[in-house]
Amino acid sequence: MALKEIRKAAVLGAGVMGATIAAHLANVGIPSYLLDIVPRELTPEEEKKGLALDSPEVRNRLSVTGKQELLKNKQKPLYTDSNVELITPGNFEDDIEKLKEVDWVIEVIVENMDIKKKVFKQVEENWTPGTIVSSNTSGLSINEMVSENSPEFRKHFLGTHFFNPPRWMKLLEIIPCKDTSEEVLSMMHRFCERVLGKGVVFAKDTPNFIANRIGTYAMVSTIKLMQKENMTIEEVDTITGPPMGHPKSASFRTLDMVGLDTFCHVAKTVYDKTDDPEEKEAFKTPEILDKMVENKMLGDKTKQGFYKKVKGEGGSEIYTLDYEKMEYRPQEKKRFDILGKTKQEGLEKGYKMLVESDDPAGKFAWDVTRKTLIYSAKMIPEIADDVVNVDRAMRWGFNWKMGPFETWDTIGVRESVERMRSEGETVPANVEDMLDKGFESFYREDENGNLSYYDFASQSYKPVPISPEVISLPALKKQSKLVLGNDDGSLIDMGDGVCCLEQHSPQQALSNDFMELIFQAVEEVEKNFVGMVVGNQEKYFCVGANVVLMLMAAQSGEWDQINEMAKRYQDSLMTMKYSRFPVVAAPFQMTLGGGMEVAAHCDRVHAAADTFMGQVEIGMGLIPGAGGNKELMIRMTEGLRDDVKVDRLPYVQKAFEAIAMGTVSSSAHHAMELGFLRETDKITINQDHLLHDAKNTVLGMAKEGYVPPKQKPIKVLGEYGLATFKVGVQNMLWGGYITEYEQKIAEKIAYVLCGGNIKPNSLVSEQYLLDIEREAFLELLGEEKTQERINHFLTTGKPLRN
Repeated sequence: MALKEIRKAAVLGAGVMGATIAAHLANVGIPSYLLDIVPRELTPEEEKKGLALDSPEVRNRLSVTGKQELLKNKQKPLYTDSNVELITPGNFEDDIEKLKEVDWVIEVIVENMDIKKKVFKQVEENWTPGTIVSSNTSGLSINEMVSENSPEFRKHFLGTHFFNPPRWMKLLEIIPCKDTSEEVLSMMHRFCERVLGKGVVFAKDTPNFIANRIGTYAMVSTIKLMQKENMTIEEVDTITGPPMGHPKSASFRTLDMVGLDTFCHVAKTVYDKTDDPEEKEAFKTPEILDKMVENKMLGDKTKQGFYKKVKGEGGSEIYTLDYEKMEYRPQEKKRFDILGKTKQEGLEKGYKMLVESDDPAGKFAWDVTRKTLIYSAKMIPEIADDVVNVDRAMRWGFNWKMGPFETWDTIGVRESVERMRSEGETVPANVEDMLDKGFESFYREDENGNLSYYDFASQSYKPVPISPEVISLPALKKQSKLVLGNDDGSLIDMGDGVCCLEQHSPQQALSNDFMELIFQAVEEVEKNFVGMVVGNQEKYFCVGANVVLMLMAAQSGEWDQINEMAKRYQDSLMTMKYSRFPVVAAPFQMTLGGGMEVAAHCDRVHAAADTFMGQVEIGMGLIPGAGGNKELMIRMTEGLRDDVKVDRLPYVQKAFEAIAMGTVSSSAHHAMELGFLRETDKITINQDHLLHDAKNTVLGMAKEGYVPPKQKPIKVLGEYGLATFKVGVQNMLWGGYITEYEQKIAEKIAYVLCGGNIKPNSLVSEQYLLDIEREAFLELLGEEKTQERINHFLTTGKPLRN
């Protein structure tokens, strides 16, 4: 079977989900038609304009609105606003024939089986053989919705269930129908993982598939247990959030975000479809939820749910629902002794400590955990073939740190099963059988870091399927690939002559030890390797320098030490920049302050799509101190010829504004628009593939015959530019837009970017710019107001304006 490459798509349904799926397709460069129904009535605004029902503006209203709302959406579904132009609005009546042009049709209409069947008949009438068709249903039967379509159509049909919001949620569940071809499944698995950047799991055609099935079960169980134990909403959310490896939104804040009506609909899907009385009871929504839906207390969409923001004289505060009285009351923070202890132990040890404790929080956590683990095991093979798909679905779809079976391993399978038995629970036969055969865990890791899982079907361990594009740094270390390292960093052999310089200091903050490692790494790679990637697999790429150490040294008056430290930071990055081998940065997520400076001193950047990059030092009353001013100015002005008369001010101004405003990109694509990344830099959509792709970029540069950069003089604006910036800053002060202290910081930024008070268009060295940058940095660090800002930021996590 010859399958098309997906170059163009059609999204059927322009509601929030349909529009945001079209947005993510646009993010990866795939244009789409966004189609919806034709309205049957005019709006008052349309009547005022004199429009008629046959006006194109009216007929395309729903899809045009869906497209427009993408630009207003606070969740930023687009990598850059310009991507919205890849979406073409239309309607089912006038534009249905355009389905013949596309390579993928994805249905995202109302969750009504009869309507879906009707739509898929209409799709097949305009279907080009070979075109893939899928449904984004969150739980209806994939087989039933195409039961009246042709066998050839069904070969190309499957479920592709995105989680909301599509840009940000990693999970995509693929659900084949009984006729879906293996070629289609394989091709879509590869496409969704590599092109769309998704974590793909394979689900069975059962109600709510995997993640929603288990997640909804756990949530209903939590609510019922809360009522049984007479606990408050705050108490439960204190327990079921980070202490159990779940997001900070825990249970009830999550429900408010999802929408109680949506949640009840998902629960009802299983309730209606199952014939098992026990499961029917498990998915029967508690009366409290039914009352809340009836009273339009749906969560964020109606501005009241389990929580409600109430405006008072002193500003807004969060109230909580008293579900017994169905009234809101001031929030009550609840502390449990055990949670303070578990937090110090980390998630895995802490979780085990929590469920084994006699603390009320521990008992509640154990009850929820026990029910969820038993149910998850019972659902194999009904909803999925193995534990891997279940665990990945819960991690990627619900943002759990550990899936059910990973959790079970953490607390000990045999000992927890014995406890379940003692409490009168029936442990699923597949788990009992595993233990009877002497297998003690669902996962095993060998001495080389290779992971295998227990397969219930074969009753043996099998390798966990991992994409060839995934490189695991922990696994490489176990394979004795560590070249050198210290407490805050490692140099790891990635194979093929490429090393990875990995940072693993606390909070991913730059430290003296890591900067010293850069010197050692450069020396080692120049002798024995062809190139280097700078990257890691922690939560963030790098959040900047360790300001706590700098603040302590400043308050102790150790200025010589601070100057030396700042100089070493600068020197280490310059050493890396002018090394004799290609260096590629692989940033992702938070790449702030010093993190951006590290990336900027590499030959190229190969960034994850979700990279939030910026020089944010102004928030703490500082300016970049490790070459960030210099590198951003170079980026903004490179390409301007020295022998051609051109006003450099507008270009330098872009760098000034970015640093002075603490601008942070909303994606790697946005960073490229801002000028933080060059056109020669690259972007990877799936962060799991980032190190692999960055390594290939290094190898490509080496193969092309890498030539190290040469230092050359930099033309600066001098006193002309400095005076111009000062006038602009003074006007900002007079207009009340900035404080006097922010004026001082802004003038320091201008001073460094313009090369100081020197003759306009002077040529200066990089070292000269580094020296005046370091001088300005130290001067600001010594200011009382800067130290106030740093202390405030460290205490609250928010910038202070003083």
